Amino acid sequence: MIPDAHGCAPAPVAAAKSGTGHAADAELLFGVVREAGALALTFAHKGFRRWRKADGTPVTEADMAVDTFLKKELHGARPDYGWLSEETPDDEARLSRERLWIADPIDGTRAFVAGGDEWCIAVALIEHGRPVIGAIYRAVRDEFYAAIAGEGAFLNERRLAVPQRSSLDHAAVIGNAAALKTIGAKAPVAPVQGTNAPLAMRLAGVAADRFAAALSTTPKHDWDLAAGDLLVHEAGGVVTGLDGAKLAFNGPEPRQDGYIAAAPGLQRALIDILRTA
Repeated sequence: MIPDAHGCAPAPVAAAKSGTGHAADAELLFGVVREAGALALTFAHKGFRRWRKADGTPVTEADMAVDTFLKKELHGARPDYGWLSEETPDDEARLSRERLWIADPIDGTRAFVAGGDEWCIAVALIEHGRPVIGAIYRAVRDEFYAAIAGEGAFLNERRLAVPQRSSLDHAAVIGNAAALKTIGAKAPVAPVQGTNAPLAMRLAGVAADRFAAALSTTPKHDWDLAAGDLLVHEAGGVVTGLDGAKLAFNGPEPRQDGYIAAAPGLQRALIDILRTA
């Protein structure tokens, strides 16, 4: 088994031995993501080239190296699975695959470039449009978030549980500025300020009770959300679109119109506010 930060087998892998059918893929995924984190840290320590993509967003040689490594180790080990990544040109062949790896090699490239610790590596395995295994690795702090469908969500060896609250009073909510303004006009929430947390870490933060809710009313790509979606669900929360429906991944256009992640009661309250705004 792949060791975690404490030298033990990751709790979800051990749990998967009970017979979910995902144990081998989980062990592969968790080990590869941890190695990818180590690779990214070598670039963070020694320096790296950076440039901007055609859409103006930053990218570095670390993003590309981690992407190459993940694809080689994951898609190479499971060539019959599809592949979708932020840094790999899209291949429509993925649409015909029952299973698909979705990867964000470095989520939070701006934080990575700035020398921050919020960036992470996020990868999920999708079956029939839904994540069944997810891993988010915040390498600088050695925080390994992992989940397997039906087996729970974990931060290293700690099982995660989303508090089942329904009141938005003083709830720590992180999201885009327009959404927070809308929510704040209707409920006494506590908007989260001063964080560079990328989307995967926002979802992991909901699963780990760092944030009560995370949301966006602007489109997000599948690789931003897939791994965190499973973490939140396995911790007892929900992740939905702005219409309240579960997200479906691996469509022809791999993005979502927006999302809300929270305990079920908070999710319903947030959707009600956005619908009436």
